[in-house]
Amino acid sequence: AAVCIPFINSLTGSPDYVNLISGIKAFVNNFLEGKISEIGEASAQIKHAFDALLRLVAENREQIAWGIVGCVVIYLVQKFFEGLGNYATTAVINDKMALHANSPFMVTLLHNFKSAALYSLIYSPISFVYDALCWLGMYFVIFRLLSLILVPLPIQIFLYVTAIIVIATVKMTFTSDWMPALIRGKMKQKEAFLYTFDRRRKQSFNVFSNYVVLVLIIFAVNVGGALCTFGAALLITVPSSYVILVCFECVNYFDREELKYFIDKYTIIKPEKERTVTREEFFKGEQ
Repeated sequence: AAVCIPFINSLTGSPDYVNLISGIKAFVNNFLEGKISEIGEASAQIKHAFDALLRLVAENREQIAWGIVGCVVIYLVQKFFEGLGNYATTAVINDKMALHANSPFMVTLLHNFKSAALYSLIYSPISFVYDALCWLGMYFVIFRLLSLILVPLPIQIFLYVTAIIVIATVKMTFTSDWMPALIRGKMKQKEAFLYTFDRRRKQSFNVFSNYVVLVLIIFAVNVGGALCTFGAALLITVPSSYVILVCFECVNYFDREELKYFIDKYTIIKPEKERTVTREEFFKGEQ
């Protein structure tokens, strides 16, 4: 708030921002009322107001630069703690699947803190750089280059949202085995890192398609919950979204590695052909 609010207030108080918001409202109202002929005028108003807002931003480069640095630091800290939570959640789910054990979340987090912190320190900057480059790249391609050939704004928004979903699912596909390899596979950080990006025999397209469906459902549920409950549902839907994704990572890893796992107290999922446990794995308690 200390970093963002001063900059946001300087923008929201400008006439250009007011024109942008009024243009968006007019666009939405005309779209809902079926006034197709007036949508073009609203789109033009949005474009002109947005360009003016960008010029205002350009005039305050130094202030914005420090604000961006502050936001990046805050984002990386947030991603670090998010990584800790996801790691502990994966460990809890792994205990449930492998042993049907009800491991306490905080105890599991403290027990795995060193490994979780190292994972998060590696994953967070990689994820940030990937997201930033892809999002900015798609912004310039879709909102800049396509605007030169007069592609309508609604189509640009649709293409950008679609691109963001594809970008997110590609990242999830290539990192889906990272935490299960650390927790269930007992791999070292470097070994797990190399393992997750090695997509041989991992049915990457199948994993990608499942992630697309999951991300679309999660996106719809979170947006719907935010709109229908004025944001209150996000207290449940956002954490649940992470748990669903972690569950998919674990199940995907267990199935591919042909490992048995519980789905309830009386039901164990077994592979068609169980892998023989080596003497070393048995005594180390890895299987």
